Amino acid sequence: MRILKKRSPTLAATTLRALAEYPVTSAVVAATALMATAAIANRRLADKAQRDNPPQGRFIEVDGVRLHYVERGSGRHLVLLHGNGSMIQDFQSSGLIDLAAKDYHVIVFDRPGFGHSLRPRNVVWTPAAQADLFKNALAQLGVEKAIVLGHSWGASVAIALASRHPSMVEALILASGYYFPTARTDAMLSIAGPAIPGFGDVLSHTISPILSRLMWPAILRQLFGPRPVPQKFDGFPKSLAVRPSQLRAGAAEAALMVPAAMLSAKTYGELAMPVIILAGEADRLIDIDEQSGRLHDEIKHSKMRRIPKGGHMIQQSDTADLMIAIDEAAAETLH
Repeated sequence: MRILKKRSPTLAATTLRALAEYPVTSAVVAATALMATAAIANRRLADKAQRDNPPQGRFIEVDGVRLHYVERGSGRHLVLLHGNGSMIQDFQSSGLIDLAAKDYHVIVFDRPGFGHSLRPRNVVWTPAAQADLFKNALAQLGVEKAIVLGHSWGASVAIALASRHPSMVEALILASGYYFPTARTDAMLSIAGPAIPGFGDVLSHTISPILSRLMWPAILRQLFGPRPVPQKFDGFPKSLAVRPSQLRAGAAEAALMVPAAMLSAKTYGELAMPVIILAGEADRLIDIDEQSGRLHDEIKHSKMRRIPKGGHMIQQSDTADLMIAIDEAAAETLH
């Protein structure tokens, strides 16, 4: 007589039974495993991005913050401040640094949290906080006065530097800036998710880098449109821009946009140095009449240059216009 042995359930059968009996728990476990895998993959990609794109400039320690900067040329000091989500390579790939370095001593910073600069969590990095940081950084570099150009979020920092430390700023060139509070979808989304401490860190280390890579072509069309993305922008390191740390910094700055504009708007009438405002007439991110046009009205002595068919990234598509504005602002300081 043959005795039949009872077979042990296979791993697949056991897993299927668990999924059927505990669907919620199983879904949570699966989602957690997926998020952990994504976090590990994003960390490795971020490490590779930093190896592939090492710092091209120098570092300076200011108020406990390690800042990366590039300086080129000689002559009068010119400081360039990049926008949200960007870094020094934006101005490098545009060719503006090379153009300006022919006649100026150009200093370009990676703002806190972008490129190779750190962004300590013990500070809320408003335009005012960054302005104070750069004032001290420039002082350490021996710069007493400078012409300052800011693009997009960098324009907010440039204005804060000029209003808080006017003796340091000879002239302002403001490109594609956001100056007055309006309803901003990107700001609301950041407040509701990526900028929240803890939850925002989870997103920036798991989902956000993946989504950013998938959405990169659409993001560029929004930034550059209606102009095509110029071939020179290939020199901009996307892999650095979609690192968790930089995405987290970008979300924090998006969340600060509206409150920062509310505070800054009270100071515009106090600016006495030459101010040149540039904006692309077809900017898809910012209403230039509500922003640049209104700022031009507020600062009575300012000059405004509208770039025909220009988008948000005029430092890339209309680099020569920015260089003309720099020279014009420099000439005004000599009168």
